[in-house]
Amino acid sequence: MKLLELTDSGLFCTPAGIFIDPWKPVDLAVITHAHSDHSRWGMKHYLAHHHSAEVMKLRLGSEISLETVDYGQTLEINSVKISLHPAGHIPGSAQIRLEYQGKIAVVSGDYKVENDGLSSPFEPVKCHEFVSECTFGLPIYKWERQTEIFRQINSWWRENGAEGRTTVLFAYSLGKAQRILQNLDQSIGEVFVHGAIWNTNQALISNGIDLWDVPRVTQEMSKSTFKGSLIIAPPSAMGTPWMKRFSPYRTGICSGWMNVRGTRRRRAADRGFVLSDHADWEGLIQAIEATEAEKVYLTHGNTAAFGKFLQEEKGIDAVELQTLFGVEEVE
Repeated sequence: MKLLELTDSGLFCTPAGIFIDPWKPVDLAVITHAHSDHSRWGMKHYLAHHHSAEVMKLRLGSEISLETVDYGQTLEINSVKISLHPAGHIPGSAQIRLEYQGKIAVVSGDYKVENDGLSSPFEPVKCHEFVSECTFGLPIYKWERQTEIFRQINSWWRENGAEGRTTVLFAYSLGKAQRILQNLDQSIGEVFVHGAIWNTNQALISNGIDLWDVPRVTQEMSKSTFKGSLIIAPPSAMGTPWMKRFSPYRTGICSGWMNVRGTRRRRAADRGFVLSDHADWEGLIQAIEATEAEKVYLTHGNTAAFGKFLQEEKGIDAVELQTLFGVEEVE
């Protein structure tokens, strides 16, 4: 019996009768993390890490049937041992380890190997089969250390403030926004966040995540309030009337896609900062080799090119999986 197989509803653990990050309604969904492409509405029951609980309720509704566990805690369903292990992607992100009759499979969800100081750091889990993303599975993707990226961001913010401008950074509401928030130089000026990010922050804080609790932007705030300050907003706010209150301002985007020349210009931002919550080329290779997996299944991203590399250069049996993951990072 296969430990894992791909179905129309998502990845299915046959002996346990459970799905991992399914995209269609099922009875029991084990969730790697709370991003919308992995944690979807409509499941009868959910199982996730404790730090994903309040964000999942915020996004999917407080009435969902949700059980949470800590990292390393083992559950057993139909003789399948199930445990969650840190993925380093965002707070609460987990790799799902499945063990049955001496065989181990790990579904990683999304991950990064650099410790961002906010998420629980990525933990390699040895296994026979490993399901890996490869969002940035090309050699052109190589990240600088985040200390250097945040040095650039803080310096740019300081320069904008000296010119009497507001700084607006666009980043995803869950994970990226909080990572930025925790690494800003608080001595430079005031920081505000978009309402969607504020709501996410409150959910994470209520779940025990230690965050700098900054105010949200409100209609009552005058234009002068924001002079020299830094605003963190989701990409959906870009180019909307909501932005007018910050004028004069400069905009920046924080994303791994900023590594590609021309992306920043196409998105009409003043600056692009290469900051991703996914592993780069070297990080993917490092993570996969650490698992010592005999077979690797690749989802969302450069699956064909990365799979060919693993087979020809690393001698690893790599197979592409066509899933519905990856929406959150590229939308």
